[in-house]
Amino acid sequence: MKVSQRIEKLKPYLFVEITQKIAEKQAKGEEIISFAIGDPDIPTPPHILDRLCREAQDPANHRYPESAGLPELCQAIARWYQSRFGVSLDPETEVLPLIGAKEGIGHIAFCYIDPGDTALVPDPAYPVYSISTMLAGGTPYYMALREQNGFLPDLSSIRDYTLQRARLLWINYPNNPTGAVAELDFFNRVVEFASRYDIAVCHDFPYSEVAFDGYQTVSLMQADGARDIGVEFHSLSKSYNMTGWRIGMVVGNAGMVDALRRLKSNLDSGIPQAIQYAAIEALTGPQDCIAEHNAIYQRRRDLITEVLASVGLEVTIPKAGLYVWARVPEGYDSVDFTANLLDQVGVAVTPGVGYGRSGEGYVRLSLTIPDAALVKGLSRLSGWRNTRRLTLKK
Repeated sequence: MKVSQRIEKLKPYLFVEITQKIAEKQAKGEEIISFAIGDPDIPTPPHILDRLCREAQDPANHRYPESAGLPELCQAIARWYQSRFGVSLDPETEVLPLIGAKEGIGHIAFCYIDPGDTALVPDPAYPVYSISTMLAGGTPYYMALREQNGFLPDLSSIRDYTLQRARLLWINYPNNPTGAVAELDFFNRVVEFASRYDIAVCHDFPYSEVAFDGYQTVSLMQADGARDIGVEFHSLSKSYNMTGWRIGMVVGNAGMVDALRRLKSNLDSGIPQAIQYAAIEALTGPQDCIAEHNAIYQRRRDLITEVLASVGLEVTIPKAGLYVWARVPEGYDSVDFTANLLDQVGVAVTPGVGYGRSGEGYVRLSLTIPDAALVKGLSRLSGWRNTRRLTLKK
């Protein structure tokens, strides 16, 4: 049977290819230490799991949930945003729970992109921004994120003929894969830019609570006029180690939230209610786990950046997020260097070019690796080449 053209044009998801290569080596009996995928290794906190187990015993939670989510969850999300960012949201019109943030990110293109339309997409970036645009019949316009510009897009460089077709603008801070952060002045500029050209803004914000050295992240929703032009996607995956439970949310502009709600009501049957109650517990219960997790990630960050610098990679220490973004040594491109590490020392990292053309020359390493594997992996990396001069940027 012939598949659709959109599927024929669709490349395999980046992490699927990496996983397959690792599996091939493991099938040969090789031990691979992987820094490639950002899936928290720390378990979901016990108080959240306890609530999940209790709710799973209630027959009322065994039936179809509503696509719009439990009102109690929407209210908990709104209260959390008020407490964390000082942002007031209407839980009925400006909050929508998601089956993980990725689901909403993948679907919102179908709400705003028609064939011939353009989405402004960072490069490098999480691949779903551009893939969902193409699946909706649109064309991604890639905004290069340059190290010299703090990995922020240069919105002023986008030409008018592109802006006339642009319907969505994607941003993501703390950033995957670069680890860059953005401050309120940047978000204010984004709001002004989007308002001028009538472009809807989508901010992907799952790493807001993974921050180091006392740094506090900023929400797009804190910018003046943000709810007039945009939404923010968030997730409990990284904050509370709930990747496997698939629970997230989108907040902000009521019209955009409603558009996504209408699409979802025709495509899914909502989030299992026991998981929604677990999310309520996460958002309203003890928050000590966040600081505890961040202390672990910060220690790993420090160990990884020190070893990478010692073998010749330029590294900027990230203030937030789960990734270290490192420039590969001279004489390598990102794929060659990744293959070299995998073949020589059995360590897997992610080539930067997999996130876009502007990611060439970099690799990404995740902090979500158990400590025992981390120590072994760093020992292997140290042995890869130990004559390079240490180059570490603050």
